[in-house]
Parts: sequence; C-alpha cells; structure tokens
Amino acid sequence: MMKRPECKAAIPILAQEWARTQDQPVGWHPSFGEFVSWLKQNGQDHYLDFRSRMDPLYDAEQWFDDALKQKWRN
Repeated sequence: MMKRPECKAAIPILAQEWARTQDQPVGWHPSFGEFVSWLKQNGQDHYLDFRSRMDPLYDAEQWFDDALKQKWRN
C-alpha cells in the first residue's frame, strides 16, 4: 500500500503523461477509466492503492480532473 501524499503527487504527473499519448480530436474529453486501464497496463496501478476516507479511485479521479483541467465535470 502506498502513502496518500505520494499518490497525490504522482497521479497528476501520470495523468499528463497519459494525456500526451492520446489522440485528442476536437471535443476530446479525458477518460479516467481509460487512464486507470493505462496505469494497469504500465504497472503503475499501485498508485491507486492507498488509504482514503472516501475511496482511492474517487480521490485519484479528483486529482486526474485537476491535472487535466476537468473540474467542470464534477
């Protein structure tokens, strides 16, 4: 299990790295589900394993949205 602050620091960096690998046609919106799949495929899903009051995926999605300027979706 990872420490929450480590994950909070890593997820935005990984989200931006993931976004650079994606085709981004007009109207493209980043998919958190696709990001999670990418983390798993790249052996980085340990960043989703930390203690959280809500749920680690909930927190990670918030950090993902912040990093990719998707707060309008919340």
